[in-house]
Amino acid sequence: MNKVLLCLQSFLWASSCLATGPIDSILFQDAAAVISFDTTTESLQVLYDASVLVTGDTVAAIIPASEQVQLPKNTQVIPSEGKIISPGFVDTHRHLWQTAFKTLGHNTSLPEYIMRYSEFSAAKRIFTPEDVYLSQLTGLYESLNSGVTSVLDHAHHTWSEETSLAGLQASVDSGARVWWCYAFHNISDPTWVTDYDREAQIADFIHLSEHGPQRNSDAVSLGIAYDYFAIEHPYSIEKIISLALSQDVSAVTTHFLGGPWGFANSPQLLNQYKFLNTSIPIVFSHASFLTLPDAELLRSTNQYVSITPESESHYGHDNPRSQYIMDQGSLGVDTHFTFSADIVGQARQWLQTARLRFYKEVLDNWNISPTNPVSANQAFLLATRLGGLALHRPDLGVLAKGAKADLVVFDGNSPNMLGWEDPVAAVILHSNTGDIEHVLVNGEFRKRDFKLVVPDNYSKIQQRFVASAKRIQELWKQMPYPVLEGPYPFTPGVNYSHAVTGDVLPGWPNGYVSS
Repeated sequence: MNKVLLCLQSFLWASSCLATGPIDSILFQDAAAVISFDTTTESLQVLYDASVLVTGDTVAAIIPASEQVQLPKNTQVIPSEGKIISPGFVDTHRHLWQTAFKTLGHNTSLPEYIMRYSEFSAAKRIFTPEDVYLSQLTGLYESLNSGVTSVLDHAHHTWSEETSLAGLQASVDSGARVWWCYAFHNISDPTWVTDYDREAQIADFIHLSEHGPQRNSDAVSLGIAYDYFAIEHPYSIEKIISLALSQDVSAVTTHFLGGPWGFANSPQLLNQYKFLNTSIPIVFSHASFLTLPDAELLRSTNQYVSITPESESHYGHDNPRSQYIMDQGSLGVDTHFTFSADIVGQARQWLQTARLRFYKEVLDNWNISPTNPVSANQAFLLATRLGGLALHRPDLGVLAKGAKADLVVFDGNSPNMLGWEDPVAAVILHSNTGDIEHVLVNGEFRKRDFKLVVPDNYSKIQQRFVASAKRIQELWKQMPYPVLEGPYPFTPGVNYSHAVTGDVLPGWPNGYVSS
């Protein structure tokens, strides 16, 4: 491009390119492509051969190659030839504290997960505050490494004041943008003596709201996670709603499956409590068996679902209707201990899942579609723009002037991306975490030159986490697996019934054997 024109435009600018003192701005210069967003047309806008100027925590300008601009004083210039610059990715459903379980649940089912790895498992007796802190922090580092700059955390490690604070503190220390949603739950257990009942949880939440470490953070905010809209007494439900409104929380999230699964925390149900149409963003995780009235309510009240494609396949939630609510949809990872925390991977899986489901509507009628029903651009928007909108933050998930400076720089010359023509398709269909060179949150580097930027010694954090995870995993391996037979406890009339078990080895009829 015109580096000479850029850096010799004025003596002030030339000196800023060489500045070694305080840095007020960052210029990613001469990127091969910038995946921007046009708010007028509500569509992606790719700018080739352009530069991105970040000042403070904001995208100050996107500069085409043909334009001449004067940079602010103390601007650090980062050559970006061959790079693709993208907005940061948004994850709208995660349980970050579970990192220590990594690889333990690679073949687990949802009923087994609920009994063995969820908030209701033995975790509350075994995880110390230090374990929660390290697990939460490491999970967020994994996210930042893969370009996920924003995470909505359904934080059900809230078993005590100490474990609650540990997860919140880790969120702040990570440098990621986190909606830390405190889970209000029933954790009674005759084998575990605790006085941390609902009233104690509410008191702790108010204390964190008024004095928690997020108050000194520009990136972490307090929300509420609550899964009992369908089963608790209206008095208890209204108490949580009143708390959310009085504390003006940043988000509320709830698991909504429906169908045979139960967990019927539906938009229709929340609407009965007049809670859906408020200024608080409400994210319905999974929404697997969403109904048309539910969808209509989401659209009329501007609330969103979080589709977690890999989780919904892994655990068998399914998502048979999610393709019809993508206009009020976003993407999440869910349980990253069973797979990667990479939102691009989720977007890729969902893109192909949605394509197949729309194709099948034609194929089932013995017809053939001449066009592809879902584009890579739409998958990219689900992973970025719609995630920001789900959290009522139009300044996130977009790369445009005035947006928050949460951005990702891909190496477009990596072996798997080399030769790209469409940068959106290159990211969604060909990139991997190893292609991410830089990640910024709020204008600050969280990954630079392919390495995480960690205030403390990252190797020491790794060592502490590995020791914690090893102890926890050894204890879990000694636990007996739950016996899951007879009636399914969350939905009347539904029973456990084994799925057909696949087998890739030869010799079984039709390639599989029934379990």
